[in-house]
Amino acid sequence: VQLQACGGGLVQAGGSLRLSCAFSGRTFSRYGMAWFRQAPGKERECVTSVTWTGVTTSYAASVKGRFTASRDNAKNTVYLQMNSLKPEDTAVYYCAAGEFALGINPEGYKYWGRGTQVTVSS
Repeated sequence: VQLQACGGGLVQAGGSLRLSCAFSGRTFSRYGMAWFRQAPGKERECVTSVTWTGVTTSYAASVKGRFTASRDNAKNTVYLQMNSLKPEDTAVYYCAAGEFALGINPEGYKYWGRGTQVTVSS
């Protein structure tokens, strides 16, 4: 499995970004997908996930109501729509995949992309 994330960048507070993660190498519809992030000096946290059936769940309290994950099985791609961005959202964002994975435990996701930097200026 290969994961290629893109869409990060520099944005002002209050702005929006949409991250994309392209999946290849296996049958996408068998894989749960998740977005994690890691800010400098902080532990990695699960932002949100979308199961192989398309059910999405936001786990980080700080992003509820602002971030939404979705997937397009026809395009083998998972997305993270990020609205009302805050400086504290600044981090490297990673997409991860695990066969029939769900939940926030990173050990459930065997495959990881390289990450894309999101920087939110105040």
